[in-house]
Amino acid sequence: MLAYPLILEADEGTLLVTSPDFPELTTFGKDREEALARAVDALEEAIAARMHSRLDIPPPSRGAVYATLPTLTTVKLMLYQGMRDRGIGKAELARRLGWHLPQVDRVLNVQHSSRLEQMDAALGAIGLRLDVSAREANPPTAAVAEDAPDFSAP
Repeated sequence: MLAYPLILEADEGTLLVTSPDFPELTTFGKDREEALARAVDALEEAIAARMHSRLDIPPPSRGAVYATLPTLTTVKLMLYQGMRDRGIGKAELARRLGWHLPQVDRVLNVQHSSRLEQMDAALGAIGLRLDVSAREANPPTAAVAEDAPDFSAP
């Protein structure tokens, strides 16, 4: 899973949240818990906007507080960036998979709940393989980590 660093700053009775990797990301919360929960949504929106504008998504940098993307969003991001890195457009992906363009649009839409087998097929069509693993959580967290995430490449 991908985790992006956040910056939390007190701002007139609320906590302002920004990200060094996404200058356009700004959200807030009345307390730390609310601010961090909103940060995940804001991060997904920033990624969706960059994908819509056909921009690269930066790899996560280092920080002290992180927002962890949902697993499906992470897989969609891997597909999107893999397509960009290989020069494969949506029409070419549709051709390789025998899909219609709206199906490709859905697997790239972070708001759409795609099935794992669709994501696996799409990644395979661009020469990537999805590896899945599980490990102990320390301690179990919702969507925010305060320790450095594993940045190892797949």
